[in-house]
Amino acid sequence: MLQITDLTYRIAGKLLLEKASVTVPAGHKIGIVGRNGSGKTTLYKLILGELESDDGNIRVRKTAKIGQVAQEAPGGPETLLETVLASNKELVSLHKEAETSDDPIRIAQIHERLQDIGAYDAEARAASLLSGLGFNDQEQHRPCSEFSSGWRMRVALACTLFTQPDLLLLDEPTNYLDLEGVLWLENFIKNYPYTILIISHDRDLLNQAANGIVHLENRGLTYFGGNFDKFEKTYREQKELRRAAIKKQTLERAHIQKYVNRFRYQASKAKQAQSRIKMLEKMEPLAALAEEHTVQFNFPNPVELAPPLITVEKLSVGYEENKPILRNLNLRIDIEDRIALLGQNGNGKSTFAKLLSGRLNPMDGNIVRSRKLGIGYFAQHQQDELEPSGTPLTHLGLLMKGATETQVRARLGGFGFGVDKATNKISTLSGGEKARLLFALMSFNAPQMIILDEPTNHLDMDSRQSLIHAINEYEGAVIIISHDSYLVEACADKIMVVNDGTVKNFDGDINDYKAEVLGKKNSQKKVNAEKKPDAKVPAQPNKKPKRRISGGDKSQIRDKIREAERRIEYLAKEVEKYSKALGNPKLYVKGDPAAKRALQQFTREKKELKLKLQTTEENWIELEEKLNQ
Repeated sequence: MLQITDLTYRIAGKLLLEKASVTVPAGHKIGIVGRNGSGKTTLYKLILGELESDDGNIRVRKTAKIGQVAQEAPGGPETLLETVLASNKELVSLHKEAETSDDPIRIAQIHERLQDIGAYDAEARAASLLSGLGFNDQEQHRPCSEFSSGWRMRVALACTLFTQPDLLLLDEPTNYLDLEGVLWLENFIKNYPYTILIISHDRDLLNQAANGIVHLENRGLTYFGGNFDKFEKTYREQKELRRAAIKKQTLERAHIQKYVNRFRYQASKAKQAQSRIKMLEKMEPLAALAEEHTVQFNFPNPVELAPPLITVEKLSVGYEENKPILRNLNLRIDIEDRIALLGQNGNGKSTFAKLLSGRLNPMDGNIVRSRKLGIGYFAQHQQDELEPSGTPLTHLGLLMKGATETQVRARLGGFGFGVDKATNKISTLSGGEKARLLFALMSFNAPQMIILDEPTNHLDMDSRQSLIHAINEYEGAVIIISHDSYLVEACADKIMVVNDGTVKNFDGDINDYKAEVLGKKNSQKKVNAEKKPDAKVPAQPNKKPKRRISGGDKSQIRDKIREAERRIEYLAKEVEKYSKALGNPKLYVKGDPAAKRALQQFTREKKELKLKLQTTEENWIELEEKLNQ
C-alpha cells in the first residue's frame, strides 16, 4: 500500500528526515510514534503531497484514495448528518446526475455505482459514525454552527471516516474525544477494512488498535510488528544490546590503542603495531546512542491544611438561570484524594471542575472551601489566553515578582524550557510546549489542589511519563479529567462519574469502567440485532406478556422510530425514481443489448429496494407497538 524509499527532507536547512525507508502492507493499522518535533506531521504532509521531498520517493498504489481529517472544523448551517453525507463527493455528484440525466443507459450505470459504494445505506452509516462519536439523534439534525470547535472537530473526523479512504491518516484523533469516544474509535480502527496510519501518544489506543509501529528517530523510520507494548519492549532490548556493543567496542579499541602507543616505535614490535593500526582503521566506531532529553515536571508540594479542603452540599450549578447542568451535589474532597472524573463529553465534567476551582458560582446550595486553599487549574483552552508576543520568561516573570532572571530561568528549566526555549515567542511554541508552560504557571504558588482537564493532549510519550511521575510525587489533592485511561490508571485511586445531571462515586477501577461502557454498547447492539426482522420472513405478532418500558428505553425507541421514518422516506423516493426510469420508452427498443441490460438492472434494483422498504416499514410498525405499550 505504501512504500517510502530513501526519503530526505530539510526544513530551514535542518535535516528532519535522512534516507528514511519503510514499507506499510495493505490493510495494516500502523502507529507512528516519536518525540514531539521529530517530524511525524511533516511525514504526513509528504505522503499527501503537500510538501516535496529533497530526495527519495513515496509510492502509494495509483488507484488508492488517501484521506485525512480536515484542519478546519465544519461550521455552516448544514446539519451534522448533511455535513457527513456531503463529505463523499462522488455520492453527492452521482445523486445529482441521476436526478438530471435522461439517458437510461447512463442512469443504469449511475445506480450500479451507487449500489457499489453503499449509497442506500449511506445515511445509516453516517448516523452510526456520529452516534459513536457522541452525537445523539437530535444533535445529528442540528446545524454545525451550534456546536463548539471541539465538537465540530468530531464531525470532521466523522466526515473522514465516512469516505472510507484506502489509506487513512489520523493525527492525534483522540484529542477531542472522551473515554467513551476513544473506546468506540479503537473498535472502529480494528475493524476498518483498509490501511490506517495513526500518529498518537495514546498508549491504550496503540495497544488495542495497532498491529504495527513505525518509530521516527534520528531522522530515520523503523518498522516494528505488534502493538505499542511489544514495540517498547523490543526497542529497549535493542537499545541495551547496542549499548553493550558500543561498550565492548570502546574497550577493545582502547586496548588496541594502548598496544600501539607502547610498541609502535620498537623495532621488534613495529610489525605487530602496524597490523593493529590497520585493525583500528577498519573498526568503524558504532554510532553513539542519541542523548535523551526527557522533560522532568515538578509540582511543588503544598503546605498541608486541615481536612476537608472542599465540602459541597445540595448544590446546583450551570450557566443559564433555572437550567442547571448538575443538581443536588453532595461530596467532600480531602488533600489525599486522587480523583478521576469520567463520563461522556457534555455531561458536565468541565462544569464541575470550574465550580471546584471557583471559576463558576453555584446556583443553589453551598460550597465551602478551606480558608487558605490554593487551587491550580489546567485546561487546554487556557493556551488561547497566553500572550502570543510574550515568552515563557515574561509569563513566569509576572508571577515571580522580585526574582532575578536566573531564578525565573531555573524554574522554567524544571518544565523543559532551557536557554534556547525560554525566550521564544508563545506564537512559535508547539502545543506540547504551551502545555508545559501552563503546568509551570498553574503550580507556581504550590496549591493544595490541582485540577487537570485533558492534560496529556499534545504531550509525547516521554512527557506523559514525566507528568505521571510528577502527579504521583505531588502531595496535594488531584482532580483529573482525561480520555487517557493509562494516565487515570497510574494516578487515580478514586473514580467519579458525571452523568444524568449529577456526580457519583464509581465502585471499581478504570478497567471496570471500560468494561461497563463496552458492556452497555454490546448489549445495545444485541438488542438492535434482535429487533431487526428477517427480510424473507414476515414479523410475527408478539404473544409474550407486555412489560413496562423505562424512560431510557422509550427514548431509545423514539430515536429508532425517527431513524426508520427517515429511511422509509428515502427508500420510497428511490423506488419512485426507478418507476420513473422504467417508464422510459428507450429501455424497450428491440435489438438494443445495452437497453436490455439497463431494463434488467432497473427491474432487479427496484425489487431489492421495495423489499428493503417493506422490511423497514415492518420494523417501524413493531417499534410503534412497543412504544404504545
